Amino acid sequence: MSKFLLLGLFFLQSLFSSAQEEAVTSTGRRVLLFQDGRWEYLDTTPFNSEALKGLEIPFLKRNERVITHTGFSLSYSEAHEQARWVAYELTKEETNKLYERTNRFSADPDVSSETANDNDYRKSGYDRGHLAPAGDMGWSEVAMRESFYYSNISPQLPSFNRGVWKRLEEQVRQWASENEAVYVVTGPVLTDQLGSMGLNRVSVPEYFFKAVLDYRNPGVKAIAFLMPHVPNAAPLSQFVISIDSLEEVTGIDFFPLLPDNQEGRLESTVCLPCWGLEKKLREEDKNRDSGNGAQSGQCQGTTKAGNRCRNLTRNESGYCHAHVNQQDNSGSVNQESKENSKSSTPTSAMSVQCSGTTKKGAQCRRMTRNASGRCFQHGG
Repeated sequence: MSKFLLLGLFFLQSLFSSAQEEAVTSTGRRVLLFQDGRWEYLDTTPFNSEALKGLEIPFLKRNERVITHTGFSLSYSEAHEQARWVAYELTKEETNKLYERTNRFSADPDVSSETANDNDYRKSGYDRGHLAPAGDMGWSEVAMRESFYYSNISPQLPSFNRGVWKRLEEQVRQWASENEAVYVVTGPVLTDQLGSMGLNRVSVPEYFFKAVLDYRNPGVKAIAFLMPHVPNAAPLSQFVISIDSLEEVTGIDFFPLLPDNQEGRLESTVCLPCWGLEKKLREEDKNRDSGNGAQSGQCQGTTKAGNRCRNLTRNESGYCHAHVNQQDNSGSVNQESKENSKSSTPTSAMSVQCSGTTKKGAQCRRMTRNASGRCFQHGG
């Protein structure tokens, strides 16, 4: 073999190694990891759903109890009178609707401390917003009925519940159908500073989240969403963040049963094309009238690795939802944020940089309208 051919093979091997690497799952299966967070099995072992039971359940804190129902599991927060998180696997078969909504809300008999009730929500101005959607439970009469337990409900503004939150729920069902199954963890972001309603003092969240994992071959991938609890017509892609970032905000460790090397790769990356969101955003732009607003452009934000964010955004600030805190400190906000602030609960008039301090000792770069000058993560 010639010296030039050997050099060529060495170059190709180095190039391949830098783009992807092999790993072994906890069940002994070999996988190939890609830099954008995707990975594929290298063997032909049939998918074993029994070996992955409970994959959707987050890491449990000391004395944290999991309540398991037919279609979903949850961890209940008595202090906030709603679930800390709700988790379930949604398969392609389960997206076929066999049973209609019951619309009969009731207390969860498995919550010993009792849950919220009808009186807490009556005349409150809030919808009884599902965490595990009723639309994901139509495959079972029992699962549908249990989805109306108050343990699965959070107070949501009607325009949020029936708008952007509903769009996200529909998108997750579409992914379950396209990818055979997805694992979903969803819930409110619960903090000590939240306002409350009703005699049971049900907390009113300022943010809601979803974490979604596709663990079928090919193209295993993960994605997370963090949504402000305000009406918003923005594309879903503008609420995408990495699961690592969502863990920092919520204090929840998602998908802990994944092997460490896979978990690290999946949860640290954001790949819009993997989920078809980049294509959808471009299609929305193509169908819009030129006079209806700015076209999407690449986000001006910078990732933790120092690279430019690859999300697309139509925000006038030039930053997507995940990097809006990186805009300049002039106190200005984009037009979309201004419109949202008009329809949300009263806050301070001007957006300012949070005065909180990160774990590394630097000033927090999030923007906030809270009168305290701090974002929700730093006590605002």
